[in-house]
Amino acid sequence: MAASLVQAYRRRWWMAVTAVLENLLCSAVLLGWGSLLIMLKREGFYSHLCNENDSIVLHGGNVSAEEAEAAEELLSCVDQEEMLNLGFTIGSFLLSAATLPLGILMDKYGPRPLRLVGSACFGVSCVMMSVSTYNTGALSALIFVALSFNGFGGICLTFTSLTLPNMFGSLSSTIMSLMIGSYASSAVTFPGVKLIYDAGVSFQVIMWSWAGLATFVFVNCFLNWPVEGFPTPDEVDYRSVDVSIRRKGVKERLSLERNGDLNHDTEKLQEKQSAVPFRQSVFSPIFLWSLVTMGMSQLRIIFYMGAMNKMLEFLVLHGEAHPTDEMVLDAENKVSFYSSIFGTLQLLCLLTCPLIGYIMDWKMTECDVVKPGPENKHPNGPRRDRKIQKLTNAMRAFVLTNVLLLLFGLFCLIDSLPLQILTFVLHTMVRGFIHSCCGGLYAAVYPSNHFGTLTGLQSMISAVFALLQQPLFIAMLGPLKGDPYYINLGLILFSLAGFLLPGYLFYHRRQLVGEMKAVSQEKEALNHAKTNGNKPHSNGHGVQEA
Repeated sequence: MAASLVQAYRRRWWMAVTAVLENLLCSAVLLGWGSLLIMLKREGFYSHLCNENDSIVLHGGNVSAEEAEAAEELLSCVDQEEMLNLGFTIGSFLLSAATLPLGILMDKYGPRPLRLVGSACFGVSCVMMSVSTYNTGALSALIFVALSFNGFGGICLTFTSLTLPNMFGSLSSTIMSLMIGSYASSAVTFPGVKLIYDAGVSFQVIMWSWAGLATFVFVNCFLNWPVEGFPTPDEVDYRSVDVSIRRKGVKERLSLERNGDLNHDTEKLQEKQSAVPFRQSVFSPIFLWSLVTMGMSQLRIIFYMGAMNKMLEFLVLHGEAHPTDEMVLDAENKVSFYSSIFGTLQLLCLLTCPLIGYIMDWKMTECDVVKPGPENKHPNGPRRDRKIQKLTNAMRAFVLTNVLLLLFGLFCLIDSLPLQILTFVLHTMVRGFIHSCCGGLYAAVYPSNHFGTLTGLQSMISAVFALLQQPLFIAMLGPLKGDPYYINLGLILFSLAGFLLPGYLFYHRRQLVGEMKAVSQEKEALNHAKTNGNKPHSNGHGVQEA
């Protein structure tokens, strides 16, 4: 019952709108961990690890203050925090590490089967979380499997949605930014769910309803997504397809109109790409420096998400070893309030992702080929070199992102609870910027047939590096007694390494500009020699070779 490619093209706006909503509700929702953690603790996950001597009392379920005395009391302690944070670490690791095998599988089998598997995994994760709450004492370990399925299913939905913009022609960049923005904004989902939970809806009902939503995602993909992947605009003229559909209605097969010159250029491009070995791209300085930048940024982002509640709690209690019940209740309310603000601000990603896209596309229209005419001195010649302009834009984007990351770290050091709202905004912007910067850089300097594998490899290595957030979290709760100051200070110093990549891009850009000037000067000398009727001279290399 899979749709044909021409049917999918006719339904492209439905698919795009539903993909944005599905990303928002079912992709990287695990990044709203702070709100989910509060609900899991209230439901009693791993509360059996706590004893009354080193624990604080939580009121089980979503009860009001008037019902607190009559509610079942549950214990919360450091051991419980560490176990639950380990589940978050595993889930967030799969959220990034699965991109490499997913890219390979999607290139071979297309996005449809992966999207079906992803929606099924997400639905199963919701069912597991719901079932485990019926007996958390015996079924708490299911949370590890549930969070793993949640992370894997979410990245499947995100990764497959990135192929949809191919059908939108000149709007492809806008659609792509919406897909990335909806993925990044999905961290707002669990804070929204927590509001429903606080309103009195049980955790089981919420999770079963969410599993039903995942079923809708599965059915929508089964009916509307084609078996084959979506061709790029270089492979099919979607404008001719649109005209054909409007004139003749639904067709059984898609007629692809190709131009002979396009086929010839594609063959030349494939020959050029095959001449560049993958090993050369992997061991290039740009890719290696990008691993440092992305690994550092991923660790910074994931650690803050995992430890945010404890950081906010420390700002309220200031490390008080034996807080009173009033202080504990005040800390719990403030942490819950600020966690909701953090989750709500994740919607900013829908606004900030197009902004970094604009920076990455700065003056790219001036790189188009100039049509011949009396006012054009160099007909059919580009006004700007496309690769150099992309490098320049990527360099500026990485500098801006690293400056924001540095400011984010500095604000984390300030002992002011209201100031943390600005920290939330900076965190959201950095999370939305960094992936767009990296993707634009890879597209600018590497062959297109290396792009998917390099992106997946980078995401997997960054995810492995981000696993360090678990020992950092344990160190913060253990030897540092909940004080995140020294960890944040160390991460700020580590963040300075992010400026090495734009520094190398500046150096590499100067090299390319110098090479272009040398080639241009040699061409001018040859043209001058031909004009004067003299035999051309060169430095031993032909113009084409130079």
